[in-house]
Amino acid sequence: LVNSPHIKADYHLQLRPGTNVAIVNSLAHVIVNEGLLNQDFIDQRCDTEAFNYWRDFVASTNNSPEALESMTGVPAELVRQAARLYATAGNGAIYYGLGVTEHAQGSTMVIGIANLAMATGNIGREGVGVNPLRGQNNVQGSCDMGSFPHEYPGYRHVSDDATRALFEKDWGIGLRKEPGLRIPNMFEAAMDGTFKGLYCQGEDIVQSDPNTQHVIAAMEAMECIVVQDLFLNETAKYAHVFLPGSSFLEKEGTFTNAERRISRVRKVMAPKAGLADWEVTVALSNALGYPMHYNDPSEIMAEVARLTPTFSGVTYEKLDRLGSVQWPCNDDMPEGTPLMHIDHFVRGKGRFLITQYVPTDEKITPKFPLLLTTGRILSQYNVGAQTRRTENVQFHEEDRLDIHPQDAAERGIKEDDWVGITSRAGETVLRARVTERMQPGVVYTTFHFPESGANVITTDNSDWATNCPEYKVTAVQVVKVKHPSEWQENYHEFNEQQLRLLKEKVVTEVAAGTR
Repeated sequence: LVNSPHIKADYHLQLRPGTNVAIVNSLAHVIVNEGLLNQDFIDQRCDTEAFNYWRDFVASTNNSPEALESMTGVPAELVRQAARLYATAGNGAIYYGLGVTEHAQGSTMVIGIANLAMATGNIGREGVGVNPLRGQNNVQGSCDMGSFPHEYPGYRHVSDDATRALFEKDWGIGLRKEPGLRIPNMFEAAMDGTFKGLYCQGEDIVQSDPNTQHVIAAMEAMECIVVQDLFLNETAKYAHVFLPGSSFLEKEGTFTNAERRISRVRKVMAPKAGLADWEVTVALSNALGYPMHYNDPSEIMAEVARLTPTFSGVTYEKLDRLGSVQWPCNDDMPEGTPLMHIDHFVRGKGRFLITQYVPTDEKITPKFPLLLTTGRILSQYNVGAQTRRTENVQFHEEDRLDIHPQDAAERGIKEDDWVGITSRAGETVLRARVTERMQPGVVYTTFHFPESGANVITTDNSDWATNCPEYKVTAVQVVKVKHPSEWQENYHEFNEQQLRLLKEKVVTEVAAGTR
């Protein structure tokens, strides 16, 4: 997006990791102090008292691009020009990804983005808005269906008596009004001995979650781990029970993308494991004593529509007829809602919130003088469980550490050298890629290969509201080395043992005629 054959950015604000909120405040400072506000939109659509409080906050010289330049590393004039472009473009759309949310102040940054959109009137019509780019294709759908531990489908809190009564009546069972645990909280509770079992579907938390050694310790502390997946991934190696998963080619259902668009998924072949994911879950529930009586995914969607007001008009027949629909889809909008917030916000008046910048606890020190940020690459998907088994490895065959030539020279590091990366959480070893794509003081790696141990060095810092891990900021030291890390040597031994046990199991079953 910065400079490609398809697009070239007018302004690239290459900020220091962890300073997102400082940047959004400085953008707002320019918009307010240079008279670039859409005052008509604010007067009609937003809470006046909250706006005035926010306006005075961002107008302070403490939030000026000049005051924050030494902190963010972004030239003040560049920030001013970018703010003017966004505020005066006519249509200004904000798209953000995990680089915004995977911070200790990720939620604060999203609030800051929403403040910018309201302040400039860039919301409620085509070509504008606040648009999150999810990490996977159905994250939106998963959230819509109540995957949060504190919400039922439709983003209704578990403490709401009326909502809870609705589900209790339909499901025929009493439900707790207290929120459940998020993943980091599960690990802590497992270490305390109060969280004893885990059912993990289609996620590889041992490879993808931060502070790998802490995650493994929590897994080993549990009494029962059930993993349902396509492959024997890293988490499955700690499982007591492994259930078969089905790919998108082998199941029926829906995916919902970031624009709230619900689309049908149709299988092109029968599940090779014999059952689709939903059928495995139904069978498990029945075995545990809670009967589920679904015969088809369409019946599950009918339940969703029955219990969730924003989905009350969604049916498979309608999806087949229209191709897709965008929720809310109900009696008021029977064919869906292409645009949200046209005349008013769902909550009523738009509320500006203060976004005070608070530096992350993960700071550079003489011991850890560099900042590590992690991410993905186009040719490998997430933890690579699927794409590492394809020809995509010819494009990206290993996780490497990207380092600026200045930082490399100071450490005697050359291209392809093995380097040790150490943080307060752990240590791993990767091959170096010396590149000016990085700014001095910042290093970068991906996490697609389990043997790289990228998340051995990320810490358990997380967002104040969501507990989303702070993958984007880890203070590290980088030195030239000759041998793998102790963790990598232990991982190699453990992995070989797991593969050997699996092979022995297969041989035994073949000999017994059970496979």
